[in-house]
Amino acid sequence: MEINNVKGTHDIFGGEASAYSQVEAIMKNIAELFAFMEVRPPVIEHSEVFVRGVGESSDVVRKEMYTFLDKGNRSLTLRPEFTAGIIRLMVQNKLLITNELPLKVYYDGPVFRYERPQLGRYRQFNQFGVEAVGNNSPLCDLEVILLAYTILTSLGLENVTIKINNLGDENSRVAYRQALRDYFKDLLPKMCPDCQSRYELNPLRILDCKVPEDQKLVKDAPKLSAYLSEASKKRFETITSYLTSLGIPFELDDNLVRGLDYYSETVFEFHYTSGKGNDYGAIGGGGRYDKLVKEFGGPELSGIGFSFGIERVVSILRDDEIIPSDIPGVDLAFYVIPVGEKAQFTAHAIATNIRLLGYSADVCFDDIKLAAMFKRADKKGAKYAIIIGEEEINNHKVIIKNLATKEQIEVDQEDFENKIVELMEEHSHDCSCGCHDDHGDCGCECHDDHEECDCCEGEDCDCDCHDGEECSCGCHEEKK
Repeated sequence: MEINNVKGTHDIFGGEASAYSQVEAIMKNIAELFAFMEVRPPVIEHSEVFVRGVGESSDVVRKEMYTFLDKGNRSLTLRPEFTAGIIRLMVQNKLLITNELPLKVYYDGPVFRYERPQLGRYRQFNQFGVEAVGNNSPLCDLEVILLAYTILTSLGLENVTIKINNLGDENSRVAYRQALRDYFKDLLPKMCPDCQSRYELNPLRILDCKVPEDQKLVKDAPKLSAYLSEASKKRFETITSYLTSLGIPFELDDNLVRGLDYYSETVFEFHYTSGKGNDYGAIGGGGRYDKLVKEFGGPELSGIGFSFGIERVVSILRDDEIIPSDIPGVDLAFYVIPVGEKAQFTAHAIATNIRLLGYSADVCFDDIKLAAMFKRADKKGAKYAIIIGEEEINNHKVIIKNLATKEQIEVDQEDFENKIVELMEEHSHDCSCGCHDDHGDCGCECHDDHEECDCCEGEDCDCDCHDGEECSCGCHEEKK
């Protein structure tokens, strides 16, 4: 019987896995530019971590957690989100006492929620996010929002919509919760069972209801802005004024409350519609929390964070063709082709030397025709093929073929490593200076290594920058 993957999960391999790695690498690099350090909490936690941290009224705790009893009859849960586990990690390991604050960390890994699979959303999916804990300055909020926005724009996403709201301090929310209870009291019998439960546990959750009939009732509900304290208003105005001065577009959304109970003050989401018209909704978001650290036995410190769903981000990048659909699973530099049985060992030795130089290499294991081996090299997306046969072994030579230009050279084995480094440096050198845009002389020296110029239109060129090679830029059209 064939065994398939569990519903709501998906296998990631080949070019898709490569795309995930590239996206995650960019996210991690940018987080480190903002001086965030990596943490890796466990995938399973005691269920109490999420019940206390996320909140009993949240849909995550009420409906979506994968919870089970272990052999010691302890209730454990596969993490449905990272923040609660990271705060537990910080408190348990006394990181908030032994480190300068705010303690700034980032994370990356799988999370698990039992919900209906949909576009870009799975029951096991991957999240990248950050937490900055121990500083209550509105500038800390600004930095975290800036970090998230920088990541999305660095990935090539344009017209990202930032939705932002102020949930207020504790006194503001106490007054607002009472106002919501008064408003929904007579409407409650008409509303969905979830909203009826939320009314008792946390009426702010009603604002996040997705049932169309309930959304119509929510439209006329009191607005939180009318119940905010002056201190909370001033804090939020500081954040929004800085966003405006930095030219970062945002929308105020009075109904944005996020899906977890621990949020207070600033909350935000990033929304995006791809070039193909697919509305992905919120591809990430976050907010500030004031009581979470104390809830886990730590000092009375606040924090702020955000997370992105990697699946959704990769889907968007593919929709907008920022990531090609045919991205190779491995960025292969060299494919070593042994011609004849005697060349097999030498081919593996050559591949090993290439890898020690820091470049990727693969070897053909099968005794097949030369043409078939070249087809494999092309299929693997290799940049160069290296051919080694009995004649090359006897003459201490190696043949290197550029699979894009079809040019090949013969190299002495003693010069082989230097040539490999030279070729890879040339291959990575790309001219993007725009120096021919005005049809003038080029003085950038970017073509001194006789690299191919692809900026032109088929005219002969005798300029020094190409050392007599054919140029197609049209910049000497008048001289002809």
